[in-house]
Amino acid sequence: MKDTSNITQQATEQTDSAAIKLKICGMKYQDNIEQVASLQPDYLGFIFYDKTPRNYDAKTITNVPETIKKTGVFVNAEISTIIKTVTDYNLQAVQLHGHESPYYCSILKSTKLFTKNKVEIIKVFSVNESFNFNQLEPYEVVCDYFLFDTKGKLPGGNGYKFDWSLLNNYPSTKPFFLSGGIGLSDVDVINKFKTSEASKYCYAIDINSKFEIEPGLKKVSALKAFKNHLNNKNMNLYNVDEKGYYGEFGGAYIPEMLYPNVEELRQKYLEVMSEPSFKEEFNQLLKDYVGRPSPLYFAKRLSEKYNTKIYLKREDLNHTGAHKINNTIGQILMAKRLGKHRIIAETGAGQHGVATATVCALMGLECIVYMGEIDIARQAPNVARMKMLGATVVPAKSGSRTLKDATNEAIRDWINNPVDTHYIIGSAIGPHPYPDMVTRFQAVISEEIKWQLLEHENKENPDYVVACIGGGSNAAGTYYHYLHDEDVKIIAVEAAGLGVDSGESAATSVLGKEGIIHGCKTLLMQTNDGQITEPYSISAGLDYPGVGPMHAHLAKTGRAEFMSITDDQAMNAGLELCKLEGIIPAIESSHALAIFEQKTFKPDDIVVVSLSGRGDKDLNNYIEYFKI
Repeated sequence: MKDTSNITQQATEQTDSAAIKLKICGMKYQDNIEQVASLQPDYLGFIFYDKTPRNYDAKTITNVPETIKKTGVFVNAEISTIIKTVTDYNLQAVQLHGHESPYYCSILKSTKLFTKNKVEIIKVFSVNESFNFNQLEPYEVVCDYFLFDTKGKLPGGNGYKFDWSLLNNYPSTKPFFLSGGIGLSDVDVINKFKTSEASKYCYAIDINSKFEIEPGLKKVSALKAFKNHLNNKNMNLYNVDEKGYYGEFGGAYIPEMLYPNVEELRQKYLEVMSEPSFKEEFNQLLKDYVGRPSPLYFAKRLSEKYNTKIYLKREDLNHTGAHKINNTIGQILMAKRLGKHRIIAETGAGQHGVATATVCALMGLECIVYMGEIDIARQAPNVARMKMLGATVVPAKSGSRTLKDATNEAIRDWINNPVDTHYIIGSAIGPHPYPDMVTRFQAVISEEIKWQLLEHENKENPDYVVACIGGGSNAAGTYYHYLHDEDVKIIAVEAAGLGVDSGESAATSVLGKEGIIHGCKTLLMQTNDGQITEPYSISAGLDYPGVGPMHAHLAKTGRAEFMSITDDQAMNAGLELCKLEGIIPAIESSHALAIFEQKTFKPDDIVVVSLSGRGDKDLNNYIEYFKI
């Protein structure tokens, strides 16, 4: 078996990708302007149009360094109005967002003010499938730049994206700004665009509404992360690189027979995920079917006991009872767009199996779920749910008869049915692009935490984010938007089982060594001669001998603090949450809750814990353990 990552990697690179500039538009509030200006973008945009909530009506623009070009955005304004505004606010550029003609632009450009001060003119065009690029020609000599946006109800910050491939037909050599619904999650799509022919004359990226708390008020931390990504600063520090690696972990170690499947997915997943129709359907299902956003709940009594501020991200309240549905919704939509009509999955605790069976029933697709024979016995309610939803549950009877072996069986099925079958991997594990794709679908968790915490605490960033880790999809989603915010500390909680040194454990970060499992290089529990050792945990979702490659990288770099929690500690923490907050957590989540007995936090620390699932599936385990 070989790593196909290098074989499949695109060879094309943009020679001057670092030169792409950044424009942040729709500025309104003075304090926020100063904060954003400290990030040193190339352009700051101020909208002078009273029909938008981002209309800039202050008398001056202060404390903006001369290195940043202040840009006024106008819509069908009188030339005299523009000249006065440029003078009053000392603008270095104007952006024309209306129906301004070439003649209009020529008059503006020839004014003494514009020629003397070299004020730039940026002409905006709304692009769709029927856009006629020939209309650009008469503007080429009277504008400095074009800006391509999507038509919305109002100019400046509509949050809609157009199909950038339309720019493959760009007939001009005039540099342009790329705009329209660009957010932090689009960084990799932009980097892919930067390697395309369409990007040859892309001068700058224009961002606005996707980075807002409210119209005109920007999220500074998100802007900082985006700017670093755009300039290739630390962009691959914790995110996957173009070859599918997180540092030294990841890749795609697959049999040749799976190459077409994995390669098809690798080539298309980012493109499909960036399609407006995909995003719209995904977000609509998360809202109306899954029930998102899931609440961010302040656990008052738990906080009082441990003398710190504890918030629970209530993934247990999702449809099907866990975070797993976020990923299966995304992957079933992906499978449909790839023309697949047969779905396979693996499951340990059963929650991923239930979530997969659920979306297959929703979309009318065949569903086969592989599950370890031992897990089938200890997770009987979830097995019944899967069967009620129309899935075929196939027991894995080899090895430890748990999650690892279920995954083995699913991969064998995929090899035998490569054409019509999509494998919905449930965790942030497997060959590239699965770890990254699963993480992106689960990133809705941290995306919501940011704005929910802002409502609770008037700040986006907690001091700590905490999640349990088996393969690591819930943790990946919880950490995603905080990976590059070094002021947010990350805690990953593994299952120690009967103790790290007991021989009955699943603490991969402590016991694991570099190895290959299920298509990727990661930390893996194994013997000296490379044989995988059997993991153990009372939790069916955490007894996996490896960990996702992103988490292996977080462990090795020290970005995350890994803690190991025993069965006893987890079970007691779960019961404590029942009694203090009236919430019965999944045993997986109980591991994360157990850290408060092991680690002391400051009274003003804000600690967000991902409550990844509800405890209904584990009632028999609780009953047996506590003799209830």
